[in-house]
Amino acid sequence: MNVPFRVNNCSIESTLDVVGEKWTFLVLREAFSGVRRFADMQSNTGAPRQVLSARLTRLVDEGLLRKVPYREPGQRQRDEYRLTEKGRDLYPLLVALMHWGDKYLTGEEGPPVLLSHRDCGALVEQHFRCAEGHEVGGPSEVTPLPGAARKIA
Repeated sequence: MNVPFRVNNCSIESTLDVVGEKWTFLVLREAFSGVRRFADMQSNTGAPRQVLSARLTRLVDEGLLRKVPYREPGQRQRDEYRLTEKGRDLYPLLVALMHWGDKYLTGEEGPPVLLSHRDCGALVEQHFRCAEGHEVGGPSEVTPLPGAARKIA
């Protein structure tokens, strides 16, 4: 990509400041799969307790997850973690990472998980299109333009 300017307030860098860490992506994977409770997330991700606690706190602080109290009979009150709209908007990013891993990192046996559309059962695909609906094949078909919030180096 031939960018005619250097952006100091890059949205990619800002996003990675929030989610650019392995355990964060694994927590989000679990949340997208419907896992809401700390113990289940810890079991499914293998994250150390302190690491998982820190990631959940950060995701709540950033507004990607929200805490919802619950209480099992005879137990103390605990919190479930549910995705917010801001968190759900990351779903295409996680699916893109999964599809990339399926293409380049799985063996001959194929991908470990397939995503299907609940209504019709067809496999989920991702497409990259412009606002006019044209399929975009890759970065050679895109021209970066300065945005309103651009700061030049």
